[in-house]
Amino acid sequence: MGQRAGLARQRRHDQARLMETAPPRSNPWLVLGILLLIYIFNFADRYLLTGLVGPIKEEFGVGDNLMGLLMGPAFVVFYVLMGVPFARLADRSSRVRIIAGGCMMWSLATAATGLASGPVSLALARVAVGLGEAAFVAPAYSLLSDYFRPERRGLAFAILGLATYIGQIAGQAGGPAIAEATDWRMAFFAIGLPGIVLGLIALAVVKEPPREGQIEGEVQVIVPLGKLTAMLGRTPSFMLMAVGFGLGIMSGISFGYWGPELFARSFAIDPVEAKTAFAVNFGMSGLIGMLGFGVLADRLSKRNRAWPALLSAIALGAATVLVVATVWAPTFAIAKWLAIPCGLLGGGWSVGLFAALQYMLPSAYRASATALFVAVTTLLGYFIGPWLTGALSESLGDNAASLQQALTIIVPVGLLAGLLAFLAASRLERDRIALSEAA
Repeated sequence: MGQRAGLARQRRHDQARLMETAPPRSNPWLVLGILLLIYIFNFADRYLLTGLVGPIKEEFGVGDNLMGLLMGPAFVVFYVLMGVPFARLADRSSRVRIIAGGCMMWSLATAATGLASGPVSLALARVAVGLGEAAFVAPAYSLLSDYFRPERRGLAFAILGLATYIGQIAGQAGGPAIAEATDWRMAFFAIGLPGIVLGLIALAVVKEPPREGQIEGEVQVIVPLGKLTAMLGRTPSFMLMAVGFGLGIMSGISFGYWGPELFARSFAIDPVEAKTAFAVNFGMSGLIGMLGFGVLADRLSKRNRAWPALLSAIALGAATVLVVATVWAPTFAIAKWLAIPCGLLGGGWSVGLFAALQYMLPSAYRASATALFVAVTTLLGYFIGPWLTGALSESLGDNAASLQQALTIIVPVGLLAGLLAFLAASRLERDRIALSEAA
């Protein structure tokens, strides 16, 4: 055991030396800034539909069940199916080109959503958005892992993660505001098209860095997908983090997607005001939570690499309780203020688990493993969560009370997610060493 630990320490030393002798060819913070902007539009395009449920339901004459299908499965199917192929490509070719191409594709698809003539064309546009967005997460996190050292990755990932809340605010608050001034179709044009420009900027500015642990010019050895899947399936902390992250997303995204509509239905105020209050309070506090947890995770990881995952476990449990309280808040004032601590904790918990995951994975297959992780978490979270919430709501009455009941059924899975994150933390270092030696 001591010999294995010594070999692992030597490998980390060699990787650090290689990173010093082969520095990235772009400024890391500039790269992070460009990826942040791209990711903001990624989430704005994803969340835009959730802020326009009312006018779309009215024009097309559909219910919560179909809207839930459009939010979840229509987007998720190709997002999951294409995530792994894009990641495999990213492990052996230019991650920058993959990210830029995906950005331009999902941006065009978002704009095309504004041309939808009915539920079928709307669903096809959502499928195309999911296909394009599948090209971002795994290549982007792999790219950042080669620009930032392990002790700085928590902050870097937290800054990138800010996009989830900035994008949410842009989609859920900006979308309805544009729709009220013009119509819902114009909102898709206005938020979709700028992403094409961002994709071109990424191609022109961001350079592909040497991969961690690889000498520049060396041929990258790719682990076969079947072998990688089997290896990760036998890694307890990977499976615990994947299922835990997925259940956490299911809990949080169900509230994040349906929260604006819940606020609009539950309180006798203007729907745009209700949706804006939710998006701003939940989203802005999420930004603060994500940054704060990123800084805290970096500091704690210097003492023990398992601490970020433990931090996630604590935040998941507390966030779940607060979200249920928000769902049943008796007044708009109470609900909108409760949304703030929900956002703080909900925004922070994912940072710790993602930092722990990237620490555990060797660079040789980091993008592919991240894509498999994202596939599991997306199926649990984005596929099941929004759709099941909508289906339950419609079966229970398709009104404010039924949506409250549906969220009360779905959201508490966050408690189980916290438990799984806690168990993953206890295995993290052992599994990291095992994966490093097997790479």
